[in-house]
Amino acid sequence: MNADKASTVGLVHAYLLDGLGGGRPLEWEQVVSLQLEEKESLWLHWDRSHPDTQQWLRYESGLSQFSCDLLLEENTRPRLLTLPDNELLLFLRGLNLNPGAEPEDMVSLRIFADARRAISLRLRPLRATESVIADLHAGKGPKTSSELLLAMADYLTDKVELLVTELSEQVDEQEDLLDNDPAFTPDHGLLLQARRRAANLRRFLAPQREIFAQLARNQQPWFVEDDSDYWNELHNRLTRYLEELDLNRERLSLLLEAESRQMDIRMNRIMYRFGIITGVFLPMSFLTGLLGINVGGIPWADNHYGFAIACSIMAVLAVGQWWLFRRLKWV
Repeated sequence: MNADKASTVGLVHAYLLDGLGGGRPLEWEQVVSLQLEEKESLWLHWDRSHPDTQQWLRYESGLSQFSCDLLLEENTRPRLLTLPDNELLLFLRGLNLNPGAEPEDMVSLRIFADARRAISLRLRPLRATESVIADLHAGKGPKTSSELLLAMADYLTDKVELLVTELSEQVDEQEDLLDNDPAFTPDHGLLLQARRRAANLRRFLAPQREIFAQLARNQQPWFVEDDSDYWNELHNRLTRYLEELDLNRERLSLLLEAESRQMDIRMNRIMYRFGIITGVFLPMSFLTGLLGINVGGIPWADNHYGFAIACSIMAVLAVGQWWLFRRLKWV
């Protein structure tokens, strides 16, 4: 496949950044013949699963085999790699906000970038790219490829804040219900789901935070002068979200302990009642068994009032046991 016949199915978006905050979409034929002006940058956003994307990336993009292998790797985690010629590979994760998906099943965004070009790959749609495109159309989007990286990371972090806030509100609601009613049993399914979400989020956000710190410390020559301040702010925001997630996990553990304690209390109460009932009826069961044995000499066997006498004895025995249990404060 040559460049002129490259399929546009794998190309999700192609935008020319004008260096002033705006951008215009490009057709594939325009991309092939494009000559960048001094302040312009090119952004190509691809569907990683499409065969033509993989073909173009390996044979027509001009990227090294090493870079292509990493960009097309099946499973990856957030990471940052600096390449020769002031190029970098940036792998980020964002919430999966697609219909029917779990948000904590995070979507991977892989980006190759240099001073004038950014190539991003995704497997599933990302809201962050839609937000960046809306900014470009409004004339307030990224001006350079470095600002494009920053804008994508910023929107990915914004989505994380929404989920962390939602988790905190769920935990707050369960804690308030428990504080108002000590006998309240927290929603076990909700607590487990919230704890799973917090754990999955932390798994990817912790290394992503370190990436932002690296970008704040080690700028590329083509970064905008104040980019380090923004990367540092993103690092601080993720730190705050991670601290909130850790706090929520501890609070969730306390709520699960409260639920377990309530279950233990109910079980102990039930077993205690069964014990009292057993203690009351065990002597009477012994007495009825003793009187019901099929041998001679059973008391009152021929007495017309024998059954009434036996019942009276058991009633007196039950009252005596009840009195004894009350004295012992068992009931």
